[in-house]
Amino acid sequence: MESIQGFAPLILMFLVVYLFMIRPQMKRAKQEKKFAAEMKKGDKVVTKSGLHAKVLELNDDETCVLESGAGKLKYERSAISLELSQKLNKEKSAK
Repeated sequence: MESIQGFAPLILMFLVVYLFMIRPQMKRAKQEKKFAAEMKKGDKVVTKSGLHAKVLELNDDETCVLESGAGKLKYERSAISLELSQKLNKEKSAK
């Protein structure tokens, strides 16, 4: 009985870390992966580095060609920010 009570704080701490850190991070990664998979030509996106662009091509090797003021650029799909792209599209639809 005492050994279980000794491990209770450790188990409780692991549970708290899982609920507040690991689980939300896994959920966010799943959302970003879904966003990258559902991207289509013509979508307006923002990269994690802040580049605003429009999707021109989606390649099978997990890259995409974006068109911006600087011309055409090839980016990894994982470099496109879910949060910033959603914010950009919400602002445009609100106007």
